[in-house]
Amino acid sequence: MKVCIYGAGAIGGYLGVQLAQVPGLDVGLIARGAHLAALRENGLKLLIDGRDHVVQVTATDNPAELGPQDYVVVALKAHQAWEAAEQMTPLLGPDTAVVTCQNGVPWWYFHGIEGFWADRRLASVDPGDRQWTTVGPRRAIGCVVYPAAEIVAPGVIQHIYGDRFALGEPNGTLSPRCRALSEALTAGGLKAPVLENIRDEIWLKLWGNLCFNPLSALTRATLDVVATDASTRALAKAMMTEAEAIARAHGADFRVDVERRINGAARVGAHRTSMLQDLERGRPLEIDALLTAVQEMGRMIGATTPYIDSVLALVQQLGRSQGLYPVFPEQPAAAAA
Repeated sequence: MKVCIYGAGAIGGYLGVQLAQVPGLDVGLIARGAHLAALRENGLKLLIDGRDHVVQVTATDNPAELGPQDYVVVALKAHQAWEAAEQMTPLLGPDTAVVTCQNGVPWWYFHGIEGFWADRRLASVDPGDRQWTTVGPRRAIGCVVYPAAEIVAPGVIQHIYGDRFALGEPNGTLSPRCRALSEALTAGGLKAPVLENIRDEIWLKLWGNLCFNPLSALTRATLDVVATDASTRALAKAMMTEAEAIARAHGADFRVDVERRINGAARVGAHRTSMLQDLERGRPLEIDALLTAVQEMGRMIGATTPYIDSVLALVQQLGRSQGLYPVFPEQPAAAAA
């Protein structure tokens, strides 16, 4: 089985180490810059549970060197995945599956469903239908990523917590390709359940990300503070309530209520959300997949989202003021404003 990890950052690197230790897997990594140079010279190192694991991997910045794959695991942020869509084409054979590991609403969200919204495109996460056209929704396998990891030096990944990668087909089938990928991930020491409704899992994670990420970036507060301070907790709950109505209108369900979800976030402790970390490190903020897409899905059903709209406007302006909000080139100026 040939597996390419496209984006060998924190999560991609963690996956790469785990999968590279599975007999019979041919694992290649797409990386760049100093990180790529370190992978080529020293291998990929994972710091986990007080131990070091070093694996020698095939790493390149040229997908054509790897050729067609059985699976391409896209471990980039949503805006990066959109930018890289055409560069992935050398990796795509007739039956290649593309595993989308992005936070937020995926570009293929309305593929595989029946009814009025079937195959609806989302301009907020796939403007110009770049991924829909280049990658193609039939290739997509959904993946909800729960681990946290960090690049602590070029070629060195620090695992922080978690080992669960939930998988699912857009059409809800328990397909052979999903089961085979799950078996490979399990052999690599990871939890990889195959779910019949991956959208429910997407929303469960997104439910927290859409409020805690921007609120932490705007306030510079850690997750425990955002989830327990009376004012920010109330704002988070209001945003989550709006999002829940949108999700349910589009057929999703939630296995926990909003209070339990917020309390679960509070128990994580003094964690700096990914958006806060990106802001502090001067990296582009992942806004559209977490918030703009939810707003877009709300507009589709005529929902009003005053709390989501307000926080989205604020965090977009924060990103612009710091030069960290990557607006897609195809977006009209009015839609991006």
